[in-house]
Amino acid sequence: MKRVFFLLFITAQILVVSCTTESDNSSSSTTGNNNTEDPTSHLQATGASSNDLLSSTTFNSMVVELVYVDGFEPSQSSVDNFVSFLESRTFKPNGISVEKRAITSPGNAPYTNAEIRSIEDINRTKFNTENEIAVWAFFADGSSASNSGNAVVLGTAYRNTSFVIYQETIQDLSNSTFEPNRTVLETTVITHEFGHILGLTNLGAALQSAHEDAEHEKHCNVDSCLMYWASETGSGLDNLVGQSQAPQLDAQCIADLQANGGK
Repeated sequence: MKRVFFLLFITAQILVVSCTTESDNSSSSTTGNNNTEDPTSHLQATGASSNDLLSSTTFNSMVVELVYVDGFEPSQSSVDNFVSFLESRTFKPNGISVEKRAITSPGNAPYTNAEIRSIEDINRTKFNTENEIAVWAFFADGSSASNSGNAVVLGTAYRNTSFVIYQETIQDLSNSTFEPNRTVLETTVITHEFGHILGLTNLGAALQSAHEDAEHEKHCNVDSCLMYWASETGSGLDNLVGQSQAPQLDAQCIADLQANGGK
Protein backbone atom coordinates (compact mmCIF):
# COMPACT_ATOMS: atom_id res chain seq x y z
CA MET A 1 0.00 0.00 0.00
CA LYS A 2 1.18 3.50 -0.76
CA ARG A 3 1.83 5.28 2.52
CA VAL A 4 0.40 8.74 2.04
CA PHE A 5 -0.13 11.65 4.37
CA PHE A 6 -3.14 13.62 3.22
CA LEU A 7 -3.85 17.23 3.95
CA LEU A 8 -7.21 19.01 3.94
CA PHE A 9 -6.48 22.71 3.73
CA ILE A 10 -8.62 25.72 4.55
CA THR A 11 -7.66 29.11 3.24
CA ALA A 12 -9.13 32.46 2.37
CA GLN A 13 -6.94 34.07 -0.26
CA ILE A 14 -3.58 32.41 0.41
CA LEU A 15 -2.99 28.68 0.82
CA VAL A 16 -0.85 28.11 3.88
CA VAL A 17 0.59 24.87 5.17
CA SER A 18 -0.29 25.80 8.74
CA CYS A 19 -3.96 25.80 7.74
CA THR A 20 -4.68 29.35 8.87
CA THR A 21 -7.15 31.75 7.31
CA GLU A 22 -7.03 35.37 6.26
CA SER A 23 -9.89 37.77 5.60
CA ASP A 24 -10.48 39.55 2.32
CA ASN A 25 -11.45 43.02 3.46
CA SER A 26 -12.20 44.20 -0.05
CA SER A 27 -15.22 41.94 -0.46
CA SER A 28 -18.84 42.90 -0.11
CA SER A 29 -21.64 41.39 1.95
CA THR A 30 -23.12 38.04 0.94
CA THR A 31 -26.64 39.42 1.24
CA GLY A 32 -28.31 40.47 -2.01
CA ASN A 33 -30.76 43.38 -1.97
CA ASN A 34 -32.92 42.26 -4.90
CA ASN A 35 -33.41 39.39 -7.29
CA THR A 36 -30.33 40.23 -9.36
CA GLU A 37 -27.16 38.29 -8.77
CA ASP A 38 -24.36 39.68 -6.64
CA PRO A 39 -21.12 38.74 -8.49
CA THR A 40 -18.91 39.73 -5.53
CA SER A 41 -20.73 37.82 -2.80
CA HIS A 42 -18.23 34.95 -2.91
CA LEU A 43 -15.06 36.97 -2.31
CA GLN A 44 -14.85 36.53 1.44
CA ALA A 45 -12.89 34.44 3.90
CA THR A 46 -13.67 30.80 4.54
CA GLY A 47 -16.38 30.59 7.20
CA ALA A 48 -17.70 34.12 6.61
CA SER A 49 -21.00 32.80 5.22
CA SER A 50 -21.56 30.25 7.99
CA ASN A 51 -24.90 31.61 9.18
CA ASP A 52 -26.13 32.37 5.66
CA LEU A 53 -25.47 28.78 4.62
CA LEU A 54 -26.84 27.19 7.79
CA SER A 55 -30.01 29.19 8.38
CA SER A 56 -32.98 30.37 6.32
CA THR A 57 -32.85 33.89 7.74
CA THR A 58 -31.50 35.42 4.52
CA PHE A 59 -31.39 32.58 2.01
CA ASN A 60 -34.08 29.87 1.87
CA SER A 61 -32.48 27.84 -0.93
CA MET A 62 -29.02 26.84 -2.09
CA VAL A 63 -27.54 26.02 -5.48
CA VAL A 64 -24.25 24.15 -5.85
CA GLU A 65 -22.45 24.83 -9.11
CA LEU A 66 -20.41 21.66 -9.49
CA VAL A 67 -17.83 21.97 -12.27
CA TYR A 68 -15.42 19.20 -13.18
CA VAL A 69 -12.76 18.68 -15.81
CA ASP A 70 -13.72 16.12 -18.45
CA GLY A 71 -12.90 12.66 -17.09
CA PHE A 72 -12.82 13.76 -13.45
CA GLU A 73 -16.48 13.80 -12.47
CA PRO A 74 -17.23 12.65 -8.90
CA SER A 75 -19.53 9.67 -8.55
CA GLN A 76 -23.25 10.36 -8.34
CA SER A 77 -23.26 8.57 -5.00
CA SER A 78 -20.75 11.10 -3.65
CA VAL A 79 -22.86 13.99 -4.92
CA ASP A 80 -25.95 12.44 -3.34
CA ASN A 81 -24.06 12.01 -0.06
CA PHE A 82 -23.00 15.66 -0.20
CA VAL A 83 -26.57 16.83 -0.72
CA SER A 84 -27.73 14.61 2.15
CA PHE A 85 -25.04 16.17 4.35
CA LEU A 86 -26.25 19.66 3.43
CA GLU A 87 -29.89 18.75 4.02
CA SER A 88 -29.08 17.28 7.41
CA ARG A 89 -27.26 20.40 8.66
CA THR A 90 -28.83 23.42 6.91
CA PHE A 91 -32.26 25.01 6.83
CA LYS A 92 -33.18 25.55 3.20
CA PRO A 93 -36.96 25.11 2.95
CA ASN A 94 -36.99 25.88 -0.79
CA GLY A 95 -34.45 23.19 -1.46
CA ILE A 96 -30.86 22.45 -2.41
CA SER A 97 -29.99 21.89 -6.05
CA VAL A 98 -26.82 20.79 -7.83
CA GLU A 99 -25.98 21.94 -11.34
CA LYS A 100 -23.17 19.90 -12.86
CA ARG A 101 -21.17 20.59 -15.98
CA ALA A 102 -17.84 19.65 -17.50
CA ILE A 103 -15.09 21.94 -18.76
CA THR A 104 -11.95 21.22 -20.74
CA SER A 105 -8.70 21.01 -18.85
CA PRO A 106 -7.19 24.37 -17.91
CA GLY A 107 -3.85 22.65 -18.50
CA ASN A 108 -2.02 24.16 -15.55
CA ALA A 109 -1.56 21.19 -13.22
CA PRO A 110 -0.20 21.00 -10.63
CA TYR A 111 -2.44 23.85 -9.51
CA THR A 112 -1.51 26.67 -7.20
CA ASN A 113 -4.25 28.18 -5.07
CA ALA A 114 -4.05 31.34 -7.20
CA GLU A 115 -4.71 29.25 -10.31
CA ILE A 116 -7.69 27.58 -8.64
CA ARG A 117 -9.15 30.99 -7.81
CA SER A 118 -8.58 32.09 -11.40
CA ILE A 119 -10.40 29.03 -12.75
CA GLU A 120 -13.35 29.91 -10.55
CA ASP A 121 -13.28 33.57 -11.61
CA ILE A 122 -13.39 32.57 -15.28
CA ASN A 123 -15.96 29.77 -15.03
CA ARG A 124 -18.29 30.56 -12.13
CA THR A 125 -21.80 31.54 -13.24
CA LYS A 126 -23.85 31.19 -10.04
CA PHE A 127 -23.90 33.98 -7.46
CA ASN A 128 -26.13 34.92 -4.55
CA THR A 129 -29.55 36.37 -5.24
CA GLU A 130 -32.04 37.75 -2.75
CA ASN A 131 -33.27 34.33 -1.64
CA GLU A 132 -30.68 31.82 -2.87
CA ILE A 133 -27.07 31.32 -1.82
CA ALA A 134 -24.65 29.90 -4.38
CA VAL A 135 -21.73 27.52 -3.85
CA TRP A 136 -18.84 26.72 -6.22
CA ALA A 137 -17.27 23.24 -6.24
CA PHE A 138 -14.45 22.44 -8.65
CA PHE A 139 -13.06 18.95 -9.35
CA ALA A 140 -9.58 19.30 -10.78
CA ASP A 141 -7.72 17.11 -13.26
CA GLY A 142 -4.39 17.50 -11.50
CA SER A 143 -2.72 17.67 -8.14
CA SER A 144 -2.07 20.57 -5.82
CA ALA A 145 1.19 22.47 -6.19
CA SER A 146 1.45 22.23 -2.39
CA ASN A 147 2.07 18.47 -2.50
CA SER A 148 5.42 17.54 -1.03
CA GLY A 149 6.80 14.03 -1.09
CA ASN A 150 4.21 11.71 0.44
CA ALA A 151 2.12 14.62 1.75
CA VAL A 152 -0.70 15.36 -0.65
CA VAL A 153 -3.57 17.83 -0.66
CA LEU A 154 -6.95 16.29 -1.43
CA GLY A 155 -9.12 19.37 -1.08
CA THR A 156 -9.13 23.04 -0.15
CA ALA A 157 -11.86 25.35 1.13
CA TYR A 158 -10.51 28.72 0.05
CA ARG A 159 -13.38 31.24 0.04
CA ASN A 160 -16.69 31.66 1.84
CA THR A 161 -18.60 29.56 -0.71
CA SER A 162 -15.81 27.94 -2.74
CA PHE A 163 -13.83 24.73 -2.56
CA VAL A 164 -11.70 22.55 -4.81
CA ILE A 165 -11.30 18.78 -4.82
CA TYR A 166 -8.14 17.38 -6.37
CA GLN A 167 -9.98 14.59 -8.11
CA GLU A 168 -6.99 13.17 -9.95
CA THR A 169 -5.23 12.60 -6.62
CA ILE A 170 -8.34 11.02 -5.13
CA GLN A 171 -8.59 8.66 -8.11
CA ASP A 172 -4.93 7.72 -7.68
CA LEU A 173 -5.45 6.87 -3.99
CA SER A 174 -8.68 4.87 -4.14
CA ASN A 175 -10.38 1.74 -5.46
CA SER A 176 -7.29 -0.47 -5.37
CA THR A 177 -6.30 -3.18 -2.91
CA PHE A 178 -5.65 -1.70 0.55
CA GLU A 179 -7.02 1.68 -0.56
CA PRO A 180 -10.33 3.33 0.37
CA ASN A 181 -13.47 2.99 -1.68
CA ARG A 182 -13.55 5.98 -4.04
CA THR A 183 -17.03 7.14 -3.05
CA VAL A 184 -16.09 6.98 0.63
CA LEU A 185 -12.92 9.01 0.03
CA GLU A 186 -14.71 11.53 -2.21
CA THR A 187 -17.51 11.97 0.31
CA THR A 188 -15.04 12.39 3.17
CA VAL A 189 -13.06 15.12 1.42
CA ILE A 190 -16.10 16.96 0.03
CA THR A 191 -17.95 17.06 3.33
CA HIS A 192 -14.81 17.87 5.33
CA GLU A 193 -14.08 20.88 3.12
CA PHE A 194 -17.67 22.02 3.25
CA GLY A 195 -17.59 21.64 7.01
CA HIS A 196 -14.99 24.41 7.00
CA ILE A 197 -17.20 26.54 4.77
CA LEU A 198 -20.02 25.99 7.28
CA GLY A 199 -17.73 27.47 9.94
CA LEU A 200 -16.02 24.44 11.49
CA THR A 201 -14.02 24.34 13.61
CA ASN A 202 -14.07 27.79 15.28
CA LEU A 203 -14.16 29.29 11.79
CA GLY A 204 -17.40 31.28 11.75
CA ALA A 205 -19.48 28.92 13.87
CA ALA A 206 -18.47 29.80 17.43
CA LEU A 207 -17.26 27.01 19.69
CA GLN A 208 -19.88 25.79 22.16
CA SER A 209 -17.28 23.65 23.92
CA ALA A 210 -13.50 23.37 23.91
CA HIS A 211 -12.88 20.98 21.04
CA GLU A 212 -10.57 22.81 18.63
CA ASP A 213 -7.30 20.93 18.12
CA ALA A 214 -4.60 23.04 19.76
CA GLU A 215 -1.96 21.72 17.37
CA HIS A 216 -4.07 21.95 14.20
CA GLU A 217 -6.19 25.08 14.18
CA LYS A 218 -9.74 24.99 12.82
CA HIS A 219 -10.04 21.23 13.25
CA CYS A 220 -11.83 19.11 15.83
CA ASN A 221 -9.77 17.25 18.43
CA VAL A 222 -12.06 14.18 18.35
CA ASP A 223 -10.27 11.58 16.24
CA SER A 224 -13.49 9.97 14.97
CA CYS A 225 -15.01 13.27 13.82
CA LEU A 226 -15.24 14.31 10.17
CA MET A 227 -13.39 17.52 11.07
CA TYR A 228 -10.38 15.78 12.66
CA TRP A 229 -6.93 16.63 11.34
CA ALA A 230 -5.06 13.45 10.51
CA SER A 231 -2.32 14.55 8.13
CA GLU A 232 0.60 14.08 10.51
CA THR A 233 0.08 10.34 10.93
CA GLY A 234 -1.63 9.40 7.70
CA SER A 235 -4.22 7.54 9.77
CA GLY A 236 -7.03 9.43 8.06
CA LEU A 237 -6.47 7.54 4.83
CA ASP A 238 -5.69 4.25 6.53
CA ASN A 239 -8.85 4.44 8.63
CA LEU A 240 -11.05 4.69 5.53
CA VAL A 241 -9.85 1.37 4.11
CA GLY A 242 -12.70 -1.12 4.32
CA GLN A 243 -15.21 1.49 5.44
CA SER A 244 -18.61 1.78 3.75
CA GLN A 245 -19.27 5.40 4.67
CA ALA A 246 -17.46 8.64 5.43
CA PRO A 247 -16.84 9.79 9.01
CA GLN A 248 -19.62 11.85 10.59
CA LEU A 249 -19.57 15.09 12.54
CA ASP A 250 -19.27 14.56 16.27
CA ALA A 251 -21.76 16.02 18.75
CA GLN A 252 -19.58 19.04 19.55
CA CYS A 253 -19.27 20.12 15.91
CA ILE A 254 -23.02 19.64 15.44
CA ALA A 255 -23.65 21.82 18.51
CA ASP A 256 -21.52 24.59 16.96
CA LEU A 257 -23.57 24.50 13.77
CA GLN A 258 -26.87 24.44 15.62
CA ALA A 259 -25.86 27.47 17.67
CA ASN A 260 -25.21 29.39 14.46
CA GLY A 261 -28.52 28.62 12.78
CA GLY A 262 -28.05 25.06 11.53
CA LYS A 263 -29.60 21.71 12.33
